[in-house]
Amino acid sequence: MPIYYSIDGRKDSDKRIAKGLLKLKDAFKKLEMPQRNMDDTLMLATWNIREFDSTKYGVRGKEPIFYIAEIINAFDIVAVQEVRDDLKALTTLMRYLGAWWKCVLTDVTEGSQGNRERMAFLYDSRKLNFGGLATNIVIPPVKKKGEELKPSKQLARAPFMVGFRAGWFKFTLCTTHILYGKAVAEDPNRVDEIKVLAEYLAGQARKPYAWAKNMILLGDFNIFDTSDTTMKAITKAGFTVPESLQKLPSNVPQNKHYDQIAFIAPDVQDHLGLGKAGVFNFFEHVYRKDEQSVYAEDMGKAYLQAKDGSERDEKGRTRYYNDWRTFQMSDHLPMWIELKINFGREYLNRKVRHETKPDAPPIPPA
Repeated sequence: MPIYYSIDGRKDSDKRIAKGLLKLKDAFKKLEMPQRNMDDTLMLATWNIREFDSTKYGVRGKEPIFYIAEIINAFDIVAVQEVRDDLKALTTLMRYLGAWWKCVLTDVTEGSQGNRERMAFLYDSRKLNFGGLATNIVIPPVKKKGEELKPSKQLARAPFMVGFRAGWFKFTLCTTHILYGKAVAEDPNRVDEIKVLAEYLAGQARKPYAWAKNMILLGDFNIFDTSDTTMKAITKAGFTVPESLQKLPSNVPQNKHYDQIAFIAPDVQDHLGLGKAGVFNFFEHVYRKDEQSVYAEDMGKAYLQAKDGSERDEKGRTRYYNDWRTFQMSDHLPMWIELKINFGREYLNRKVRHETKPDAPPIPPA
């Protein structure tokens, strides 16, 4: 569990943090989310934590970072998008999570479209082993008949692929933050990014020397609806998105399907055990709509006064609070899925039947 020693019960603000953490703990129980265990299942999540960290709406205080730590601790591994160049907030988060939590992340993607962003995986090292594979995805050059080899256009924010082992399950995770572009469902640049990434990864997963046959593509795809071409680009490449996740919008208003978790396992489909799945709406428990007045002091002068110096009316203050709280927590909800990682019984049954199948899961190396 996260480390709470720095919470001081003599301070009203810290009492509020303690109450919020208890609300989150109770929420996980009420939602009947699968409990983490060491042997049988893996709790995997993806979460775009808005501008983690920037000062656009003031400094992100310790309260939201405690809440973010509590939420991340509900899972075994979390792909995090929008980690910024300033790592102060991430460093604080890792300290709250505890020394057994590890982080592997990229450098900042340069250029204006890179938006000063990094990709990161946070994982509980008691449960997962980093497999040694860690790479940004670089789309290879293409050569058309009669033309010279030409470099391919790269994604605006370089995707990040890492190899892990958990129990019997050896897998690669690739996290991405696809270009948003224009505020339309099927921006052609967004479609192209998803298409080229999904096709490239599917091809890599099918190669005989692939680091692992189980590949998971996850992150913020900026998909508006699961019927859009953006979504079809993932599945057309050969990835599968569980139906349970396709029904779950992941933005705060819960009307867009920005975030996705997709799977491809060309040779081992019967060993990709999918369990429960969901998104977690933390705003039902902390930084709620009815708590606007509670945070008036934290929001400061900008809550009461616009940049032009005019006083905000009630609607204006509410709009400001609704934006401000997404910069404290996020404008995306964490999406999660439970995966089976213990195939010991199946393996032993095959030995009893003297069966040897090419798709049997290998024994993980010590």
